[in-house]
Amino acid sequence: MNNQVIFYIMGGSVAALAIIMIIYFILKGRMQTSEYKNIQRLQEGTKTNRYSAEILFQKLYLTYIKIPFIKRYVLKIRRRLEIINIDDEYNTRKGTAKILTKTLAIIIPIIILTIIITSSNFLLMTILLLFELFMIDTFIDGSVDKIDNKILKEQLDFFSEIRHAYHEYNMVEEAIYQVSQDDEKEVSRQGEKIYEILISDDPEMELEKYYDIAPNSFLKEFAGISYLTKEFGDRKVDGASLYLKNVNNITQEMQLEILKRDKLNYVFQSLSIISIAPVLLLEPLKNWAVKNFSFTANWYEGKAGMIVQILILIITFVSYVLVRKLKDNGSTDIDTSTENPWQEKIYKKKPIKKIVDLFIPKQGTKEYRKTVQLLKDAASKQKMEWYYINRITLSIVTFFVSILIFAQLHVVAINYIYTEPTTDYDIIGGLSEKDKKKAMELTEQDNIILDQYRGKIKTTKNEIERSVNKLKYYEEADDAEKTKAVDRIYEKLQIINTEYIQWFEILLAFVFAIIGYMAPMLILMFQVKMRQLEMEDEVMQFQTIILMLMRIERVNVEIILDWLERYSNIFKAPITKCVNNYEAGAWEALEAMKEEVSYTQMIRIIESLQAAVEKIPIRDAFDELDSERDYYQEKRKESNERLIKRKGMIGKAIGFSPMVCMFVGYLIIPLVFIGLTSMSNSFSSMSTLK
Repeated sequence: MNNQVIFYIMGGSVAALAIIMIIYFILKGRMQTSEYKNIQRLQEGTKTNRYSAEILFQKLYLTYIKIPFIKRYVLKIRRRLEIINIDDEYNTRKGTAKILTKTLAIIIPIIILTIIITSSNFLLMTILLLFELFMIDTFIDGSVDKIDNKILKEQLDFFSEIRHAYHEYNMVEEAIYQVSQDDEKEVSRQGEKIYEILISDDPEMELEKYYDIAPNSFLKEFAGISYLTKEFGDRKVDGASLYLKNVNNITQEMQLEILKRDKLNYVFQSLSIISIAPVLLLEPLKNWAVKNFSFTANWYEGKAGMIVQILILIITFVSYVLVRKLKDNGSTDIDTSTENPWQEKIYKKKPIKKIVDLFIPKQGTKEYRKTVQLLKDAASKQKMEWYYINRITLSIVTFFVSILIFAQLHVVAINYIYTEPTTDYDIIGGLSEKDKKKAMELTEQDNIILDQYRGKIKTTKNEIERSVNKLKYYEEADDAEKTKAVDRIYEKLQIINTEYIQWFEILLAFVFAIIGYMAPMLILMFQVKMRQLEMEDEVMQFQTIILMLMRIERVNVEIILDWLERYSNIFKAPITKCVNNYEAGAWEALEAMKEEVSYTQMIRIIESLQAAVEKIPIRDAFDELDSERDYYQEKRKESNERLIKRKGMIGKAIGFSPMVCMFVGYLIIPLVFIGLTSMSNSFSSMSTLK
């Protein structure tokens, strides 16, 4: 019966297989018809792989936006990519997810490595993890900067194609439209946007809106020149199109900027890593020193070693911030600040508002004007209220963190006494397993007595001696051993009973809080100094803008000032003031601006503008810019070289300082000092024995 069932099953299976094969061949024959092939051809290229990278990043974006902590970074990246992609939601989401995924892929292994390396030091682990969270912003900014640089390089080809298209169509908007049809390039979206502005009903208003969202100043210049050419017409200058000459001037500016960025990236590409490397090397370096030179264990495991660790971490953090500020190119920054940041939300609360207002200087005072000027000179987007909230918050956080660190240092010192093998240090090497076991037994016996008298400040040696005599461990010990034990335990007890928050530590916490309160101001001052290094570069950019505008019909001094204000960074405040006062008196407004400016080359531009207001045409006032164009180009290159060299020297000094402090302050000095001290103690002991 069983065999028959098996045969039936096998026969049924064969029959089912035969039926399936027949159906397959029938369907295959029908699929070869021309109608089905036509449907396949229509679908070809429209289907997307279910597991393609495109769909993966879209799904990751939807996941990231739901996670509270990561959502902050998603929105930050979006604000910058929205400007680049211009209303392209699909590419914005894809780019956001791509950048954030790469950042997490870098930072997560570093976090895991940090936890593994510093698992025995909770304080160091916490500080490093907080520091690595801060690094996420740097990775994100670097990734978006790469996209900015990519667009800038694409603009070179874009403007080159504009020249050819303009020769063919002899119309600005048509040339831009034809060149912008290449969807593969990021800059094509910008070209399409500029084309839409030029053909709009109110191009001047649309152009002003575009100035606020353009990825870089060169696209602003191109859009402005294109509008002026379409509005006032093109003309021949020295047998060539003025519009194409201006496009060529913008191209030359871009080439200089690209070279400058590439050189800065080359100079600073490893400095950020070098500046943060010491924080990951502290624990391995300590383990190596303790393993090979056991006499250093007391220093590394104790309070002194922890203090030096914290100092190196602070130096590393400051160096990292300064290197980042030094590399930052302020002229190409995109404002990604929100309208309602956390500072604004806090300031709206009445109790906090009253406290913050006590710190903000009164309007009209010298301190208020000085603070406003500092924010302007540093090109900071912060409001006065936000700036002081940052200072107060940092001060409070610094105070409480300092108290926590001091408390942790006391805990470290006490724990080391309870866990330190009680023996003399061997300057040649570490303890053997047998000696280490014996030393730990002695430590455990000491701990029994320490627990009895911990917190009792008035404990005497006689009390400790009575406790030692009661211990079974010392029943067969002689008087010399017991006396030595009493002295050792008494010394340990004195250390333990003094390890608590002292008044001078609270005073130090207040000092650190004051430093924390001053830190935002010091960073702004550093930023001002770095911006002053680029002063010459900005004036030369002004010269290029004037060179493009001075030969266009109907362009006057007011229009030139509007353009200079739009592209200014370092001189923005005096130019804005001049523009606002221009209608009250052109010459007087320019004279007031000249009094606020101290840079010689900028003063010459202002004097030429004054001459163009009352005496001579604009082209005559700036005729030297055209005749000495080659000289200014070479001077610009040389200026950029000096700027990069100066920034490189400052960056290397700042970037390498944490590494130098780590090796000198955390390795060489402790080894030499403790080694010499141990040798001195050893020689003293030998002299006593003799």
